[in-house]
Amino acid sequence: MLVTHLVLKNWRNFRAVDAPLRESTFLLGPNASGKSNFLDVFRFLRDLSKAEGGSLQKAIKDRGGISKLRCLHARKETDVRIEVSLSENLDEPTPDWKYILAFKPTPSTHTPSVVCEQVWKNGKCILSRPDNSDIEDKEQLTETYIENVRTNKEFREIAEFFSKTTYLHLVPQLLKFGERISGQILEDDPFGQGFLDRIAKVSTKTRSARLKWIEKALTVAIPHFAELGFERDDAGHPHLKALYEHHRPKAGWQREEQFSDGTLRLIGLLWSLLEGDSLLLLEEPELSLNQSIIEQIPLMIRNLLADRKKKQRQIITSTHSEALLSNRGIDARGVLILESSHEGTKVRTISKPERDAINSGFSIAEVILPKTRPENVSNLGENF
Repeated sequence: MLVTHLVLKNWRNFRAVDAPLRESTFLLGPNASGKSNFLDVFRFLRDLSKAEGGSLQKAIKDRGGISKLRCLHARKETDVRIEVSLSENLDEPTPDWKYILAFKPTPSTHTPSVVCEQVWKNGKCILSRPDNSDIEDKEQLTETYIENVRTNKEFREIAEFFSKTTYLHLVPQLLKFGERISGQILEDDPFGQGFLDRIAKVSTKTRSARLKWIEKALTVAIPHFAELGFERDDAGHPHLKALYEHHRPKAGWQREEQFSDGTLRLIGLLWSLLEGDSLLLLEEPELSLNQSIIEQIPLMIRNLLADRKKKQRQIITSTHSEALLSNRGIDARGVLILESSHEGTKVRTISKPERDAINSGFSIAEVILPKTRPENVSNLGENF
């Protein structure tokens, strides 16, 4: 199943969004335009739908409360609204599923309360709240139906879809020095601190196959790289290990704390692409990587999606990398442009003149990136 359309109202710095999505979607925009906030919509829906105890109240609280979620430009309409359409086929005029959720603070207690929750299946509404039961007991509106297995039976398919969403923004230092930092791993491990544990949990056969595939990619991308492996130390802790070609024939293996930041981020990216068939959110995958590798990320994504045969996988990537967007294999239909304004960030697809320029041979970077650069950025150095 794939997300085909997203509609937002008053979500963070977006006053209104109406955007189509493709199997591979790239979010383009300057710093602070809202790329992370766009991705967070899907993390929010995941946090609602977790089988181990998703909750509207917790998902809002984890984000600093409803005042931090609601767009500052929402002057009159105080509710936050999310509408997601899902289908097996991206181009179906009527989505297989549509989930709508709107919430706002209750005036007396300021507790977030459901204003609207609807589920549509093949164009037919199968759930609409508030209903008579909610009117009789308004406390029920502090919870969504999608978060409760007793109430989501008829549409559990979309609850399970949301709950499996994966987000990756791997921070190499947290992975390298996690034991020394002794920091608590955040729920769902968005920064990859527990990445080695994820690798360790899969079966030996699956792990070996994935690491062998990643090894082939690394031998092309990293000079003198020869072999990638997995092991546990005497205390049972999991480790990655790498062998490099060396002038000394018996040179030893290196563990992950000796890997470069770029190598760790590339391994994390490749592993995430191979891991499961859930919606995958990639935030600035270009960080720490060599430009020649960054240029190949769209091709890696496209080839992986093509190789999955019947299993669908959707990937949404935020970036402002010129190298990544110089790849001419990017489907212009899968590009969303975030533009900041005095009334919040607006999201648009590529215009016809821009599409014509791309079709004539220009890259996304050449056509779009100049329009996403902050104004007066050339004068930045004069302030120092």
